[in-house]
Parts: sequence; C-alpha cells; structure tokens
Amino acid sequence: QKYGYYHCKACNIRWESAYVWCVQGTNKVYFRQFCRTCQKSYNPYRVEDITCQSCKQTRCVCPVKMRHVDPKRPHRQDLCGRCKGKRLSCDSTFSFKYII
Repeated sequence: QKYGYYHCKACNIRWESAYVWCVQGTNKVYFRQFCRTCQKSYNPYRVEDITCQSCKQTRCVCPVKMRHVDPKRPHRQDLCGRCKGKRLSCDSTFSFKYII
C-alpha cells in the first residue's frame, strides 16, 4: 500500500490517496482510481511510501504517529479500482500479500 498523487486531464482535478496498491517492492500500480467528476480512470502520476512526518520512516515506533494520511477520512469505495463494486472496501480488508 502506498500514497499516490492523481490528476484528471479531462477535468483538471487533482487528488491524493493512501490506497494505492503496487507490486511488492515497486511503484507499479495494480488498480486505477476514478475521477469523482467525469469517472475516467487514472494511475497516479507520483507514488511514494506512506511515511511518518516526524521520523520519515515507513514503519516507525514514534509514540505519536504523524503520517500524511488522515485515518478519519472515509475511503471512497465508489472511486477505487480495487474495491469498486465489491461489498468490502480496501480499508476494511487489508491483505498481507501487499506488505512491502
């Protein structure tokens, strides 16, 4: 699981997502995401590890984890290529085969 930056060329909308699924050890994206306005699907133009903003580590032991991800923000299952049309979403069904 990685963090991605998206840009819809049709609507000129930009968004970010903490639900970018890549081939293990690479930035090769498995699933596209859909633009909320025009519903066209895109791969991210940039992908990075989800890191702690305090220590800059992917898996850290900081007492207060400051990540560039908001865990309270709901996952848009209707715009996610991995879980669109499925009963359970990415944020509720984590697969250990995606751990780096």
